[in-house]
Order: sequence, then C-alpha cells, then structure tokens
Amino acid sequence: MERSLRLSANQKAIILEHVVRCLPEEACGLLGGYGSFVKRVILVTNRLHSPVRFYMEPSELLEALEALEEEELELVGIFHSHPHGPPVPSETDLREFAYPESLMVILSPQGKDWQLRAFEIDMENRTFREVDLVLEEE
Repeated sequence: MERSLRLSANQKAIILEHVVRCLPEEACGLLGGYGSFVKRVILVTNRLHSPVRFYMEPSELLEALEALEEEELELVGIFHSHPHGPPVPSETDLREFAYPESLMVILSPQGKDWQLRAFEIDMENRTFREVDLVLEEE
C-alpha cells in the first residue's frame, strides 16, 4: 500500500508559524493521527538550538507522546526544518531517526515560501523514499 500524509491548511499554518519563529534554528515537532490523516500537531523545542541539527527536548517529547496515547492517536509523522539545507533527509536525519513507523516531514525554504515534503525512512539501509504529502483545504 502506498503511504501518504494529509495535512489541513490550519495544521500547515501552525507548523510554518513554528518554523519561522524558530529561525535561524531548526524547528521540530510531532504529528498525531491515524493512517495518513493528521489530527494533532505538537510543537517541541529543539534542545540543540542549532541551525543544522535538532534534538527534541526530552521532557516535551515524553509529554507529547503521552498526549497522543491519551487521545488514542498514532505517531504518524515527525517534522523538522532545514533552514539552510536541502528538502531531503540528511545523513544525520537517517542515522538518528527513531520512529520507523512514522513519516519524516521536512520543511525547507524555497524562495519566499516553504516547501514541505514527506518521507518514509528505511532505517536498516539508511535510505528514504518520498511519499505524497496532501495539503487539504479547510
């Protein structure tokens, strides 16, 4: 079955606001839902405060995962930005990705806008495959 991820216009706006607010650092967060549908965006602090790497603040990550569990939502995606890098997973992203059942969403600047792309990660081979990211209208 071909995987995909669906974001509403409002969810995209929440993510983009977080990404811009965190500049010049990488921003990060979780996407909760079921199947390909995102139902909840949870913003998490980048503990490294780095423009080229992210590490989710452990206490916030734990709280976010507990919230998803309480709401009976799956972790369908993890997002982060590449403020100065390409819109694909880096070697570091592939090496450190810890949730193979979820998709990796990367945001990167493209002119005045931000490009969002979703990827399925093969942790064993450290490779990735792009999947459809559907941006829905409200």
